[in-house]
Amino acid sequence: MLGVIEGEYLKDYRIKVKFSNGLIKEVDCENYIDGGIFEPLKDMEMFKRFFVDGWTISWPNGAYIAPDTLYDEG
Repeated sequence: MLGVIEGEYLKDYRIKVKFSNGLIKEVDCENYIDGGIFEPLKDMEMFKRFFVDGWTISWPNGAYIAPDTLYDEG
């Protein structure tokens, strides 16, 4: 099962993501930051608070983007 093992903020809504298969991709998350639970992430300081939760990229407010989605986007 594909998972995220590392994430590093780059700029804007871009995150460098390392996956459990060893592949590293630059992911632009801007298209996902719209409405609902993602609305607070429009604030760049909130967006930068992402963390790797053992499976994918998550934020303190409960938002996350599935690893398969990040993989396909990158």
